[in-house]
Amino acid sequence: MVIISSREFRDNQKKYFDLVDQNEQVIVQRGKDKAYVLVPVNDVDRLSVNEELIQTVQEAEAELSYGKTTQLKDPGNIWESIL
Repeated sequence: MVIISSREFRDNQKKYFDLVDQNEQVIVQRGKDKAYVLVPVNDVDRLSVNEELIQTVQEAEAELSYGKTTQLKDPGNIWESIL
């Protein structure tokens, strides 16, 4: 684990990003009361900020709240239930 100041991070960003890419934990201390952990973003993280996906989930939640659901008679054969 590496703990650095925000100034050190600002001055040497590439160095610390490279460390994170090598699975080193890097914590950036900002003042006395704030600290941040640097972590790489993966595909799952990207999905969580995908506006289209968020909209689709919100629409599905709304349909669920209005009772627009389909009961599966046989979970082993979902097509029979939805067609």
